[in-house]
Amino acid sequence: MTEQEQAHRQHYNVTLAALTFAGIAFALQQTMIIPALPTLQRELDTTTTWVTWLLTGFLLSSSIATPLLGKLGDQHGKERLLLVSLGIFFVGCVGAIFAQSIWMLIAFRILQGAGGAVFPLSFAIIKDEFPEEKVGVGVGVVSSVFAVGGGLGLVLSGVIVDNLSWRWIFVVGAIAVGIAAVLVVFFVPESPVKTPSRLDVPGAILFSGGLLSLLLALTEGNNWGWGSGRIVALLVASAALLVVWGAFELRVPEPMVDMRMLARRPVLFSNLTGLIAGFAMFGSFVLIPIFAETPQGLPDSLARLVGYGFGASTTTAGLYLLPGALAGFVSGPLAGVLGRRYGSKWPMALGMAMASVGLAMFALWHDHPWQIVLGMIVLGGGIPFTFAAMAKVIVDSVRPSETGVATGMNTVMRTVGGVIGGQVGAAILTADTIRRTNIPAESAFVTAFSIGAAAALVAVFVALLVTPRLPQSRHVPVAEAVE
Repeated sequence: MTEQEQAHRQHYNVTLAALTFAGIAFALQQTMIIPALPTLQRELDTTTTWVTWLLTGFLLSSSIATPLLGKLGDQHGKERLLLVSLGIFFVGCVGAIFAQSIWMLIAFRILQGAGGAVFPLSFAIIKDEFPEEKVGVGVGVVSSVFAVGGGLGLVLSGVIVDNLSWRWIFVVGAIAVGIAAVLVVFFVPESPVKTPSRLDVPGAILFSGGLLSLLLALTEGNNWGWGSGRIVALLVASAALLVVWGAFELRVPEPMVDMRMLARRPVLFSNLTGLIAGFAMFGSFVLIPIFAETPQGLPDSLARLVGYGFGASTTTAGLYLLPGALAGFVSGPLAGVLGRRYGSKWPMALGMAMASVGLAMFALWHDHPWQIVLGMIVLGGGIPFTFAAMAKVIVDSVRPSETGVATGMNTVMRTVGGVIGGQVGAAILTADTIRRTNIPAESAFVTAFSIGAAAALVAVFVALLVTPRLPQSRHVPVAEAVE
């Protein structure tokens, strides 16, 4: 790029602000729906199973669209595909505002899932556009939005559900996505780094089928029964399709995902850390509001049996998550600074250690609201810390032409972990109830939080495996030199 061309490109801080806003728009819509599910079930006259598909369908489409659009961005231009992603997302938001049935709303939520590509495309743009010394902080800011925006979405949703119509959730979403698209048009330059190649259609179909089967089994396991024929068939189909996909990708000249790239040590262990981090994050998003709102809405005869919770409103329960979300705005960029000085695996491990401590605090101390808030500050600061460092590791470990698809796969791992975390939490609450009722026992929450804390602790050691502990005498490839 010539000096004259560089002079006409936006300052990287302006570009970062636009990308961050786009990430917030997606993250808000990812979680704003959760507190509104009971209201939507009543007003749309549907079942718990179908209303849950408003979250399930979104996660499924996001997981499938994210790596595909990331790959297309590597091929045809990141800014162009970012606008395509936001455009589909915007149509989904507007359609959801006017949806008249659960089926219409599910369909538009599936369209919204295309917005998940915001993250890998943003990481790729930062890698291509920013000065090398600013890449870590830039990636950290956008990465933190995945967790921070999710927490803010729960807070904002509570206010809307308690005071306005549920349709305002999507009005807010449409406004945010529309603004984000305008900002991208004016302030995000098209990356000069492109890799023309053919779209691997068979690989995309195999990957989509395998991931769809896996996530469908995970999200419907509690409803259909984990040992039912449908769940077993889905899990077997998922395993078979993903194995065939992996074998096919190793043989095709221009694969959708280079399997050898995924097998590189930094990428592999970052993705495993992302899986566990998603588990911890979404588990807390599901459990904390339920805990805080209990025993609100229960008859007096049942409320007397419950020895936990604060009887909080949806709005108040969401506010318990707000300090954690705000902590993430600080920790995300800080991870980039520390990573540049000490190596990105250290803030990644530190973030999971903080998450483990935060979840353990929930398990041990939950008698007063301030204890929940304190635990959320620790957890909410730790997860974005990990996400930010993880994305930087992957960006540094792959070629510029692979950034979109590599970070897209990492986003998928976070999502899969989140689905598992949410389902494990729900299963524990369903299985351990107060005698002769369907109300979760206090011990169910303690168990769920303890499992999350243990999983996050395991992730600390996984993160430390990103690079070898001791320096090697042989030449280390650039793709692995991230410490």
